[in-house]
Amino acid sequence: MTRHVVRENLSLVQDEIAVAVAGLDDRQLTVLAAELQSARRVFVAGAGRSGLVLRMAAMRLMHLGLTVHVAGDATTPAICSGDLLLVASGSGTTSGVVKSAETAAGAGAHIAALTTSASSPLAVLADALVIIPAAQKTDHGSGVSRQYSGSLFEQALFLATESVFQTLWEDAGQPAEQLWLRHANLE
Repeated sequence: MTRHVVRENLSLVQDEIAVAVAGLDDRQLTVLAAELQSARRVFVAGAGRSGLVLRMAAMRLMHLGLTVHVAGDATTPAICSGDLLLVASGSGTTSGVVKSAETAAGAGAHIAALTTSASSPLAVLADALVIIPAAQKTDHGSGVSRQYSGSLFEQALFLATESVFQTLWEDAGQPAEQLWLRHANLE
C-alpha cells in the first residue's frame, strides 16, 4: 500500500460522489424539505449504514427545533396522521424499513423515502420520493460504482440530507447560536 494508491482511491470516492450528487433531482429534494417543514413530528427509520445517516439527519432536524424521533428507540411514540416518516433504503426492499413505511401509511402519516429504485416497494409507498443515482449494495460490478456495497448510496444520502437541512436552516433564519442551544449537553 502506498500513499499514491490511497490518493487514487480518495479521488475515486470523491469523483463518484460528485456524479451521484449531480444526478439528484432538485425538485425531489424541495418536496422533501417541504414535507419536513410541514410535519407535526418527524420519525426516521433505516437499517445499517443508511440508518446511521438518518440518525445524523435526525440530529440536525432536532437542532432546527423540529420534534424528531428515531424508530426503535425506547422513547419513540406512536406515529399518526400529521407526522412524517423519513426512510432510506438503497434497494427500497429492506424488510424492516418497508414494514415501518407500511405501518406509517396505515396510521395516516406521510412517507418520505430516499432510494435508488423508483419501482421499489418503498418508493411506491412514498408521498415524497428522492431517487439517489447510486449502486445498490448487491449491485457488484455494475459499473455504477467501484466502491464496496452501498457506500456510494450512503455517501450521497448524507449529502442529500445535509443539503435539505441547510435549506431549511436558511429558510428559518435562525442563527447558529440558537441551534447550538439545542445541541446535546449530556455527552
